[in-house]
Formats: sequence, structure tokens, C-alpha cells
Amino acid sequence: MKHIRNFCIIAHIDHGKSTLADRLLEYTNTISKREMQDQVLDDMDLEKERGITIKSHAIQMDYLYKGEKYVLNLIDTPGHVDFSYEVSRSIAACEGALLIVDAAQGIQAQTISNLYLALEHNLKIIPILNKIDLPSAEPEVVKDQIVDLTMCDRDEIIPASGKTGQGVHEILAAIVERIPAPSGNENGPLQALIFDSVFNSFRGIIAYYRIINGSMSKGEKVKFVNTGMEYNADEIGVLRLKPEPRNQVKTGDVGYIISGIKEASEVKVGDTITSSANPCGEAIKGFEDVKPMVFAGIYPVDTEDFEELRYSMEKLRLNDASLTWEPESSAALGFGFRCGFLGMLHMEIVQERLEREFGMTVITTVPNVSYLAHKSNGETIVVNNPTDLPDPARIDYIEEPYIKSNIITKAEFVGPVMTLCIEKRGQIINQNYLTADRVELIFEMPLGEVVFDFFDRLKSISKGYASFDYHPIGMRESDLAKLDILLNGEQVDALSALIHRSNAYDFGKKICEKLKELIPRQQFEIPIQAAIGAKIIARETIRALRKDVTAKCYGGDISRKRKLLEKQKEGKKRMKQVGSVEIPQSAFMAVLKLND
Repeated sequence: MKHIRNFCIIAHIDHGKSTLADRLLEYTNTISKREMQDQVLDDMDLEKERGITIKSHAIQMDYLYKGEKYVLNLIDTPGHVDFSYEVSRSIAACEGALLIVDAAQGIQAQTISNLYLALEHNLKIIPILNKIDLPSAEPEVVKDQIVDLTMCDRDEIIPASGKTGQGVHEILAAIVERIPAPSGNENGPLQALIFDSVFNSFRGIIAYYRIINGSMSKGEKVKFVNTGMEYNADEIGVLRLKPEPRNQVKTGDVGYIISGIKEASEVKVGDTITSSANPCGEAIKGFEDVKPMVFAGIYPVDTEDFEELRYSMEKLRLNDASLTWEPESSAALGFGFRCGFLGMLHMEIVQERLEREFGMTVITTVPNVSYLAHKSNGETIVVNNPTDLPDPARIDYIEEPYIKSNIITKAEFVGPVMTLCIEKRGQIINQNYLTADRVELIFEMPLGEVVFDFFDRLKSISKGYASFDYHPIGMRESDLAKLDILLNGEQVDALSALIHRSNAYDFGKKICEKLKELIPRQQFEIPIQAAIGAKIIARETIRALRKDVTAKCYGGDISRKRKLLEKQKEGKKRMKQVGSVEIPQSAFMAVLKLND
């Protein structure tokens, strides 16, 4: 056990984690030159295309150091704030972390957030200055920032480059020397923490775990503590580039188990595996449930595909533990699911994965957050969907979730960033200069305002130099109103939104204008209205397509034309009563980009 090291890589998005992981695999000969490719651990097409890590990936390496062979278990983690749940799970399975900072960009918001996550779990931090070979690198300035943040000695910081391979041997030596070996009782009862799972259409569900105490043997009967289910360990092993079967997996190892599980609900991330013959006394603690931030409805384009969508969502949830969902129905869209996401990028990725991996084309409704409605009779209702809001006459007050946001940007962009945050009802709490040119701004603001386009606008006003991280700080009372959109006099529940009263008029007007552009014209006139209760606050009208019924009248009395026009008018009136308006998918998505 003293020759095992478990560590993860944490950093802000785009600071070179995956490239450095490639070099570690290459220098330990875990991967042959023939198999080597960029971002080798990112196995999704989506990850390679976007250049981001979406899933944590575990892999085992062997390293010879001072004549002794060490086993290094690496878990590569995502850097984006929307995938922080993946990071927290990886951290729970490790004893140390490589903190990577880009020598050109310096410390960013997510670097700080991930560092605090690691320190909470008492992980040993190895600071690494990456991309040292870039012409724009400022190693000395960034080293000062790292020293201020981590309180380490300057000599502990390892300069490296994922591209050229500089400093990789120093990193491997530091992993062996600085990160403690796993502590645990090798002879005690089996206790293993599940930190991830995937679905294989031939083998069923494969669970990934880290053994804290005891050992697991092939063929033995194991029990999942939270669900109480028992299985045979048909195949166990360790995670190399491809899973490698073993007869026994011991304390401190990171491995996989295949036991023919077919039901997605039977495997829970954070569950404990123990032996049926000699069970452990208690489950492993310190693994919190995920708290979704953004809610949106996902509906199949064709109502008949509902069951297929349910099957796809179950499979996807295995691979993405931060996705939560429950069935719901909508008058406009039929049956679908109300899903909880960790943020807008997470929502976009889930939608894209459903399309690519399962061939499901879906309609997504306007995202919103979870509110608390306090009724006059003292009852409290959780409102995840604006249509669940009780009658306004019975509501005493509504509370909305607030977040504390950390924004790190260059000094020249402080003005525009502050203006944006105040426009989003934010209150500045603190402002401190990390260096002469870099400022950290701390705001408290409503999560509902951040959901839509905040991140995109922040990036554009700061020319890409602002980094953003947030965490929830609780609920606060707010003056909110439910904004309904009416098409041809009928309410479209999928476009309803809970919005602050001060922003309702502008928001309603923008939605009406956008829908007027996107909804195709019909043979009859379509009014688009935004309403709060019975009060219409904005309106646009889509003009009717007019067929020239008087074309056949050339000459003759005017009364002949009038008779034809009156007949047409009657027909349009009847058509308007029975006509239904199809809303294209682009209209639902356009609401997210109202400021473009």
C-alpha cells in the first residue's frame, strides 16, 4: 500500500489539465506512441470538439522512482464551474491534488474554488505553473499569486509545460515524495466508495470505486449499503487505458466492478460497497447530494418518443450524476421531464449528448431556478416551474435563491463588469486587488439573473479576461411576478417565467418582438401578448398572409369586390377561432439570447 499514490488534477477551464495528463501518461509509458493522441482521456467527441473536459476520468500508471515501482492513480477533472460536482467526487477519492495555473492567465476564479474544495478534504496540494513556454507567460508574477493563495514556498512551485513536456519528471517525483500513501486497514472489512459509473450495453452497469479499507476478490458476494442490494463480483479490475481484470483489488486501489446490474436506479454515486459475508459497520461519509441550480423542461419533439426519452435519460444519468429529473406534462408540449442542471453549459451539454448518443431530438423550455412561495395560510411551496405558482391573491411573499459570485478580471474592465452586475440586481460585497492589474470582485446576486445570458455577456465585455465562479448562499424575499405569454389569446405554459417586477415590462416586450420574428405567418392575424395576471403589459401582432380574392374582378361594380372581401373576412374570423399556432424550437431557444 505504501507504493500507491492517488491524486487528481484541478484547475480553471483551459489551463492545460488534459494536455499535462497526456504527458504524464506518455512519460510513465502507460500509453504507447501509436495510441497517443491529444486529450487522450477525453473520450467523448463533444469534449474533443469543444476542448473542454466534461467527465472525470480515472487511469492507473506505473512509475519507477529510485529503483522502486509506484502505482499512480490519476483522476483528470473538468475545470468549468458547471461540472464542479464531478470535481468534488474525484477529490473524495484522492489524497493529493495537482493545482495547475496557467503562466499567462494567472489565478482564476475556478482555481480558487477548486483549491478550497481540495483543502476541505485535507488533500496535499502540489502547485504547478503550466504553459511556461508561452511568449506571453509571466512566471514570476503568477508565482507570487500562487504563494499568496496557497501559502506554499516559492521553491515548491514546479514550472512545467504540457506541450513540450518540461517539468513532467519533476511532477512525477513530487507526486511520489509529497503525496501521502493511502491510509486504511488492509485486513478490515471491505469498504469502497463509488465515485462514478457508466453503462455498457453488453455488460450492464460498470461502477468505479476507490477501496478505503479491506480488499475485494473476484466472484465474492458484495453489498451496496445505501440500496441494500447484493451482487456477485463477476469481474473486477483496475482502470488502465482499457479496463484490466484482476483477481483481487486491495486497499488504496481505484478499480471497477461488473456485476450484471441492469437497472440504473440500483447504482448511486457516493454509495459504499461492502462484503456480504463480513459487512462494514457504517457507510462512508462526506459525500453530499447534488443541488441543481437551473431547471428546464425537456420534451420529445414527437409525443410518441416519451418512453424512449425516459430510457435515454436513465442511461445518461448513470454517466452524469449531477443531472436530476422527474416527469411532467405541459399543455403546449405534451409529456416530458422537468430537469435540474448545475448551469447553462451543463444544460447545453445534456441536450447535445441526448442528440448524439441516443439520437433523441428534444425541445427545451425556458430555464428558471427554484423559488419558495409562502402562502397566507403559512404553507410553503417549492416552485420549480412557473406554472406551479399558486394564485397571487393567496401568496404572502416569494423567496428566490441568492448566490455569492467571485469575478476575477483585469483592472480596466472593472467599470463594465460592475455595471453588468448591478443591472442584474447584484450588490457588491468586496473588491480587492490581487495584483496591480487584477481585481477580484465579490457580489451577492439572485441566481435567476445569472441563468440567462450573464456568463456570455461577462465574457464579451471583458474580452474573455473575466473568470466567474459562484456558490449558493440561501433564499431571500423578493418582489417577483409571473409573466405569461399568450398566443392568439391562449397561454403558452412553456414560455412562462417568474421575473422581478422591475424587469417584467422590458422582458415581456423583448420576448414578444422575438416571437414575432420567429413564428411563421398564418392565414389569420396572430396577437402575441405578455401578461402579468389579467394585465397585458406588451403586445405584438403577426399580420395575416392575404390571398388576393379580388384578382378575378376586373371592371364592374365595387359592390362585387366588397362582397368577396366580406366573405374572406368571415373565413379569417372562423379560422382564427379554430386555428392553432405551431411554435418552432428556435423560439424557445431564442428566449435565452434576448440581448443578442
